[in-house]
Amino acid sequence: MPSKSKNVPDFASTNDPFAEREAEKYDNPIPSRELILQLLANEGRPMPRPEIASAFAIEDEERLEALRRRLRAMERDGQLLFNRGSRYCLVNNKDLIVGRVMGHPDGFGFIRPDDGSDDLYLSPREMNVLLHNDRAMVRIVGVDRKNRREGAVVEILERNTHQVVGRLYFEDGFVYVIPDNKNIAQTVLVENGQVGKAKQGQIVVAEITQQPTKLHQPLGKIIEILGDHLAPGMEIEMAIRTHELPNTWSAELLAEIKPLTADVPESAKEGRVDLRNTPLVTIDGEDARDFDDAVYCKKTPKGWKLLVAIADVSHYVTVGSELDHEAHKRSTSVYFPEQVIPMLPEILSNGLCSLNPHVDRLCMVCEMLIDGEGQVGRARFYDAVMQSHARLTYTDVAKMLVKGDTGLTEKHATLMPDLRELYALYQAMRIAREKRGAMDFDTQETKIVFGKHRKIDKIIPVVRNDAHKLIEEFMIAANGAAARFLNSKKMPKLLRVHEGPSEEKLANLRTFLGELGLKLTGDNEPTPVDYMNLIESIKDRPDAHLIQTVLLRSMSQAVYSAEEKGHFGLALSAYAHFTSPIRRYPDLLVHRAIRHSLQGKKADSFVYGVPDMVMLGEHCSANERRADDATRDVTNWLKCEYMMDKIGDEFAGVISAVTSFGFFVELNDIYVEGLVHISSLGQDYFHFDALSHQLKGEHSNTRYRLGDTVKVKVVRVDLDEKKMDFALVSSDKSTADKPKSAKKSTKKKKPAKKIESVKAKVEPSKDAVPTKKKRRKRSNKFKKPSVTES
Repeated sequence: MPSKSKNVPDFASTNDPFAEREAEKYDNPIPSRELILQLLANEGRPMPRPEIASAFAIEDEERLEALRRRLRAMERDGQLLFNRGSRYCLVNNKDLIVGRVMGHPDGFGFIRPDDGSDDLYLSPREMNVLLHNDRAMVRIVGVDRKNRREGAVVEILERNTHQVVGRLYFEDGFVYVIPDNKNIAQTVLVENGQVGKAKQGQIVVAEITQQPTKLHQPLGKIIEILGDHLAPGMEIEMAIRTHELPNTWSAELLAEIKPLTADVPESAKEGRVDLRNTPLVTIDGEDARDFDDAVYCKKTPKGWKLLVAIADVSHYVTVGSELDHEAHKRSTSVYFPEQVIPMLPEILSNGLCSLNPHVDRLCMVCEMLIDGEGQVGRARFYDAVMQSHARLTYTDVAKMLVKGDTGLTEKHATLMPDLRELYALYQAMRIAREKRGAMDFDTQETKIVFGKHRKIDKIIPVVRNDAHKLIEEFMIAANGAAARFLNSKKMPKLLRVHEGPSEEKLANLRTFLGELGLKLTGDNEPTPVDYMNLIESIKDRPDAHLIQTVLLRSMSQAVYSAEEKGHFGLALSAYAHFTSPIRRYPDLLVHRAIRHSLQGKKADSFVYGVPDMVMLGEHCSANERRADDATRDVTNWLKCEYMMDKIGDEFAGVISAVTSFGFFVELNDIYVEGLVHISSLGQDYFHFDALSHQLKGEHSNTRYRLGDTVKVKVVRVDLDEKKMDFALVSSDKSTADKPKSAKKSTKKKKPAKKIESVKAKVEPSKDAVPTKKKRRKRSNKFKKPSVTES
């Protein structure tokens, strides 16, 4: 047995502080991740696996294999590094950073660190060995010319792109696929004899048989032919495969849910609070099929008692089951226009776990006492059985409560006193929300309406009425109560975190506001109240929409995290997702943590530890982004198809984004977006000012700024790239400043730079969208096969 340092404890006899948790998870438990990290920290040197096993007195084959798997998982998650000497060592977080790879269409990329710090830039050379969504460990090698931290790949921890969807090309004896996913800049070279019956120009699925290396691009084989790109429904099939969305149920899962019936077993109702006579109701959209939540409140001497009943998914989806594995893999339901890929099978999502009216359903209840000022006080959680007394819609509830619709109020006469009490409570909570400074940006959501053959008939705005806001306010209250409850119990948990603006974004925002004569109060740490005070002060300005857009873009993206960082946008110190366990895995984890506490168990015996929650947070956040990307791809494709027959038509619109290569315009009334390229703006040299969000003409002083109204013509629609090009017809605000004098100067001027050369020096930002097909021109469209490429 290897000798031990004098300061290292005898780990074979050390009690694992997380032994109870490990025993609940595994029949034959092994040391926890925390204990393994402690061993390596105390030892102070890299250790081979046999030595780690000896330190824990692990000898039998089953536990040795379990230890091997755990070490590999810790390596994959970036907790350990397996060096060239086949030894495990701790990751030095000061020098090495672990994160997820975010590819860019132009070949470079970024690492999004797991610790939430700023992204690291990866050059095209570093990206040669990576694909979008891989996980990697990088070291910081300096800063680039934009003052961003730059990374170099140390180790690829996890490959997450196993297949690509794209168009097949035959060219010069080579066969290759150009991925539909714009984040994958590399093309996939199809190996000899692996084309099957696919033909030139068809949409295919290529399985990656060899991941990219320094020597060759990714290699693959054709495993499926989707067909021609204009076939109805093709956009969703492409998105599912492009983003590798799980969309089928395994035989094992189907066998597991086979015993389930449409009715809740009587045995499952035992020991629960009976709320079947309490008039809880669901309020959702007209097209909703699954109902997560039901609400009820009653007046009290000091305010109200609010009940938010949430479907008890955790009763049916147990830890380690096939249902749990599949829900974890999906992490979220994916909502396409008129089609959903659910997180859970229909017998649960639309049946046993859906709070359908007039049937018994299991639920977990958040009961809150709220005072007359709308402030949430004491809250408690408990298991219950309920019956929804009505399935109501946002439209009908708004008509009853706001407009006093006579027919609907008579139809729901027995529920009207309770609904009016809910509305009174909402109005009090709304005032409290505004006082604490919770943000309420005026953004516009849209809905696609289809006609025959799944062709878009029209795109309409979604109007949020008071019924939407009422339910939203109650769900926020329950989510905040769940987070506070778990904090009080010191439970490992997954929180919904929304940090305030970064120092860099805040400085840019203040510069932008300063040019408009405005100021954001709060010095270096503005609060949500400071933001909302500014929004209130500019609401009557003609450029209010512009200012609000810039304020919104200064915010960080909300993520799932084990850290208690609060929710800036909602002005809450603690926030979790509790109210939608049918469609979000983080909510299911929160339910499990609450139930663990309600059963009187200690935090250290919970099936998940803090390291587990860290990894689950990263996993769920990544899958949330994956779902958003897939939905956006489908929506953009459908909008492009909708505009195919409108080439040459003119529309009014608003500049929605400004970049170094042009500006994007969102068309009024039809809510589609396209690019006006800088090369189409006339005989002038335009300079991009990122801080003021504008392009400014060098000679004419013409300006195109975020929020300006313009008139454009549709000149090009590209379904492959899911993009549209517009040409400027006129602008209401582009000539606000007088042109510079045309009088000749006696000074000798330097020759003006060509726009192309200016643009060539401006590297697109992470959110930039190239306007021309560049994939065919990139250096690795295909490479001549090396010796290793059969």
